[in-house]
Amino acid sequence: MPTYTALTTLPGREQAEALGEAMERLDPVPTGVGVFEIEDGSGLWEVGGYFIETPDAAGLALLAAAFGARDFAVSELPDVDWVAKVKRELSPVRAGRFFVYGSHDSDQVPEDAAPLLIEAAMAFGTGHHGTTLGCLRALDRLVEAGEEPLPVADIGCGTAVLAMAAARVWPGTMLASDIDPVAVEVAEANAKANGLSDRLQCIEATGLDHPVLAEAAPFGLIFANILKAPLIALAPGIAGALRPGGYAILSGLLNEQAAEVVEAYVAEGMIVHEAEEIGDWTTLCLRKVA
Repeated sequence: MPTYTALTTLPGREQAEALGEAMERLDPVPTGVGVFEIEDGSGLWEVGGYFIETPDAAGLALLAAAFGARDFAVSELPDVDWVAKVKRELSPVRAGRFFVYGSHDSDQVPEDAAPLLIEAAMAFGTGHHGTTLGCLRALDRLVEAGEEPLPVADIGCGTAVLAMAAARVWPGTMLASDIDPVAVEVAEANAKANGLSDRLQCIEATGLDHPVLAEAAPFGLIFANILKAPLIALAPGIAGALRPGGYAILSGLLNEQAAEVVEAYVAEGMIVHEAEEIGDWTTLCLRKVA
C-alpha cells in the first residue's frame, strides 16, 4: 500500500506549530505531523505530514497560503519493509572497545568487545551516524586514559546507547533522560535487552530539569548528543551540573557549528579536552576547569 509525505518550510516557530495543528484537521487526516527547526541558521522550520491515503492537494495549498509557507512537496513513498531494510544495511559498528549491533548480527560480537545491542526497529542512535560514533570513541579514550568520571548522565538519550556504554565500563547506575516519552520507553527496552535494567535509570526530562538529575549532581560525565541550539542553551546547566574536572561529551554538531558551541562552554568555565571530526560532524570532549 503506498504512503505519502507532505513537506513545507516557513519562518517562525509559532507559525510552524500553528500550521502543524491545522494539518491535523485535513481530510484525509495525516497519521503523523512533525514540526522541526532546520538547524542551518536560516531561521526556517519544517512542517511535515505522513499519510496512508493520497493527501488533499487543494487543502494543502490553502494551508500553505494561509500560513505563509512554501507550497507543500508531496511524495509517494515506496512500499518498503523498513525494519528488514535496516537489518540488511546497518552492519555492526566498532568504536574502540564498543561494538554496536542488532540481534541479527549477534554471532559477530568479538569476545574482547563491550557489546551494545540496538535493534533495527529502534535505529535512531545506533552508532552508525558520525555523532554517536564520535561520542563512543570519546568515551573509549577516557576509559583508555584510566578515567572513571562518575556519576554519568546521558541528556537527550534517544536509544540510551551512550548511557549503556558507560554502564559497560564503569560501576554504578547511569542516568538516561529524554524530553520524548517514546525515547524513554525505547531506552528502557534497550536497557532490558542488554541486561542493564538495574544499571540505567531512564527518566523523562527537559534538559537537566528533573529532581533525579538534581539529586545526582555534580556529575563526572555528561553526554549530550543533540543539536547546536539546545547545546548552547544548556551550557550553563551542563557546566553547573559537572564537578570540577568533570567532562562533557557533546555532539550533534556540524563541523562549522563547533566553534560557537565551544565559545558558549568556555564562557561557563570549561576547556576543550579534545575534538574529533567524523565526516561532516564534530564531537567535543570538554572539561570543567578544576
